[in-house]
Amino acid sequence: MAIALAGGPRLLLADEPTGSLDSRMSDQILDLFRDLNRTTGITIVIVTHDPLLARKVERVVAIRDGKTSSEMIRRKSYAEELLELEQGIASGVHDEADSHVEYAVLDKAGRLQVPASYLESIGAKDRNKVKLELADGAIRLTAPDERK
Repeated sequence: MAIALAGGPRLLLADEPTGSLDSRMSDQILDLFRDLNRTTGITIVIVTHDPLLARKVERVVAIRDGKTSSEMIRRKSYAEELLELEQGIASGVHDEADSHVEYAVLDKAGRLQVPASYLESIGAKDRNKVKLELADGAIRLTAPDERK
């Protein structure tokens, strides 16, 4: 890492930097990345397949089929949440799944990729269409009626 930082880059790419590490060492690596970002302003892009690691960073961009499919932005900074835990303050965000707001990314044609887990939860995972409704300013996706 020292060699990568020697020239004062504005961008650091890290491919699976915590892949073979235990959770304690992974947290130390993430803390180092946060400190580097805060003190030098360097942008750090981490490539990972670890959803737990993704929950510990400020912003996550998910790529599926070679395209950006969704973006998750942390509700509160990780540092704020750690400080609240240290001070014994309840943050209101207790579930790691609620730590980020997830946004689907629309392409230029208005298409979006719906996560497989969402489709599975409405019974539409192995279907080629969903029922689309606009109601009260919200778009709703449901499994299509069985009638043809």
